[in-house]
Amino acid sequence: MSDSIIIGVDHGYAAMKTAHFAFPSGLVAYEHEPYTLSNVLEYGGKFYVVGSGRQPLQKDKTQAEDYYLLTLAAIAKELEYRNAGTMADVHLATGLPLTSFGRDKKAFRDYLCRDGKPVSFRFEGLDYTITISKVSLYPQGYAAVLTQSGLLNEPSVIVADIGGWTVDLMRLDNGIPNASTCRSLELGMIRCMDETKEQIRRDIGLSVTDAQVERVLAGKPCSMDEDARSIIRKQGRIYTERLLSAAMESGFDLKAIPVVMLGGGATVVKSNVSPQDGLCRVFALPDDKVNAEGFERILGQFAGRLGSG
Repeated sequence: MSDSIIIGVDHGYAAMKTAHFAFPSGLVAYEHEPYTLSNVLEYGGKFYVVGSGRQPLQKDKTQAEDYYLLTLAAIAKELEYRNAGTMADVHLATGLPLTSFGRDKKAFRDYLCRDGKPVSFRFEGLDYTITISKVSLYPQGYAAVLTQSGLLNEPSVIVADIGGWTVDLMRLDNGIPNASTCRSLELGMIRCMDETKEQIRRDIGLSVTDAQVERVLAGKPCSMDEDARSIIRKQGRIYTERLLSAAMESGFDLKAIPVVMLGGGATVVKSNVSPQDGLCRVFALPDDKVNAEGFERILGQFAGRLGSG
């Protein structure tokens, strides 16, 4: 355990996240070496450009190699950031939605671990040999909340992890997940962005990009047509109201219990909710890397207890 490097990875449909990096989860394969080494993974005789676009909706992430390859790229980025070399034994800390945790954890662990055998690959021109010796899995959302000690003082909180394809909801009572409350809604930010782009095409005939929509929804500067900007903001409000309504219909009383929102959509919802609305009390965790940080923190604390015992 002491020789292993703990690396947290959050496998999202829209983006891969580690404690220090977030990049789109798209993957494009090439038979020959691309013109640039930037974000290029070489594995099994093929070249892959990492971070181009996004993954299609996959109910089972273990059915294709994409997420394994994205994991290798994520590990390489973290090893370089930490100056940890290109040969490493890795204890991977990752997660699954609580709604599918018990069903999927063994298959996902086996998919990532590959029997604990060393794997060699090249990323951005550097040769790596890593061994994923162990994989520890934790509930998404819950791991993120554990990084916010103040929130754990609340007797009950609702956790809404707003991802690319899904919004995963659960309630914590006295800091413990209430498994019977878990719900997963297919109302992630990808739907919001796709509907927004279509609305702009219909109304003013412009074809804007995901990146432009994301920037405006996040309240960041972006040079674009003012009519398009207005439509994006309006669609953000519509999405927020639809999401909150769906959560209420799923049995979550957002007016009675504070809501912790995380993931790519947390900033969007937070910016479209005000105390005057009376819709809900939102605590936003806008850093999209917060799940990966939580995975690392939980595993690090557990490893520390083992070491001190």
